[in-house]
Amino acid sequence: MSQPLDNRLARNALNLPDLVFTVLATLAPLTLVMAVAPLHFLKGGPAVPGGYLVAAAVMALFAVGFCTMTRYVRNTGAFYAIITKGLGPIAGAAAAMLAVVAYNALQVSTYGAIGYYAGSTAARFLGISCPWWVFAGAALVAVGYLGYRGITTSAKVLAAVLIAEIAVLIIMAVAVLATGGSEGFSARPFEPSTVLSVHNSAMFALIFGAFMGFECTAIYAEEVKGGASTVRRATYLAVGFIGIFYAVITYAIVTAYGADHIAEAAAADPAELALNVVADYTSPILLDITEVLLLLSAFAALLALHNASNRYAFALGREGLLPRAFGSTHHRTHAPLVAGVAQSVLAAVVLALFVIFGLDPYLGLLLWGSALGFLGIIVLWAFCSLAVMVYLRRHAPEAGLWRTTVAPVLSFAVLAVVVVLVFANFDFLTAGGPVVNTVLIVAAGLAIVGGAARAGYLRRTNPEAYLALGRTEAGVGQ
Repeated sequence: MSQPLDNRLARNALNLPDLVFTVLATLAPLTLVMAVAPLHFLKGGPAVPGGYLVAAAVMALFAVGFCTMTRYVRNTGAFYAIITKGLGPIAGAAAAMLAVVAYNALQVSTYGAIGYYAGSTAARFLGISCPWWVFAGAALVAVGYLGYRGITTSAKVLAAVLIAEIAVLIIMAVAVLATGGSEGFSARPFEPSTVLSVHNSAMFALIFGAFMGFECTAIYAEEVKGGASTVRRATYLAVGFIGIFYAVITYAIVTAYGADHIAEAAAADPAELALNVVADYTSPILLDITEVLLLLSAFAALLALHNASNRYAFALGREGLLPRAFGSTHHRTHAPLVAGVAQSVLAAVVLALFVIFGLDPYLGLLLWGSALGFLGIIVLWAFCSLAVMVYLRRHAPEAGLWRTTVAPVLSFAVLAVVVVLVFANFDFLTAGGPVVNTVLIVAAGLAIVGGAARAGYLRRTNPEAYLALGRTEAGVGQ
């Protein structure tokens, strides 16, 4: 006899380190440095390290209001719940559907990375030659299983992989900085005239993308020990780590090539730019380890994004924006069950379509999905800042002018500029033509319209359910 479904997430399943590791694993540090950072250097040259510090300052401003709101919102819907409280159910539902599309796009796109890198790694170390989709399919099954096992199991896997990723990058950076690189140390990467140049718009569009996922701290608000206080600490730790760690690592790469030559090196061989630093400044063994860890890094990101996507769908099913079945959890692990299965099925369908039409896993699946995901997340960041300001000014003026107005307004203003930069450089982010770009932007637009329409339908047909949108609370921590 089958066990009945539950509708509760696991309580007190994550402590502070678990939450930080889970969130940082979403960012896939090693994958970002090896596979994405070369594009940052291609567009920003030596300005990249300073660019990370600028972006971290902006995201810290965002975190001020975001974390203050965790005192009043403890809902796994995160953006959805915050925007609903500040801007109303229609805007909240639109944000919810955009978040579902964005997180799923990021998650599914990562299968392109793991399929691409697994193929070359298996051929090199094992002499195995298989199509990319074989490795992607195997990862899909493993991710689905670990997601089903619950967040505690996932957190252990993510922590182990993340520690290994960080260790490799630190060893690389220390090896470079201990020797002074090819031309010695330079202050150019942090000079305002270098970092804030008008020519760095594409670089900033990419760098802000490196912060995608830090806001997932709030997604696990119902599952952490310590409630809102744990979410706040994890958020600040994540932002600080991303900004400082990536600034140091990218500075080491600039030092390895020289500030005057980093852009040229990135243009000549972006795929091997960072791997060549490992090869030149460390040992062949570490290079081998790095290539294997690239796969594990991508897998960790897959798992973390799978869990984040599930919890959004769970929150929306629980409140009626998606079918109610999505709001169910496994009776034992309390992991989102129907949402988890649906997410895996969606990924399988997308992978099948890419195989059928012979599309590239890297230039197609990875870049297109990442661009759609980042577009959605950055729009959500901006509107979340606006919602925070509106809600706190109306309902929590005692939080103070800095938290209720100054920080949210400044972060909204800068993030609105970043949204413009993303649109202006969207063709670079996707490496696709007008048709691809139009389809992706329309997909984001349809998600917004669909969410708003669903809330409008509930308002007409079920006013009680409409007024309850975004109101589910799992207890508010201090």
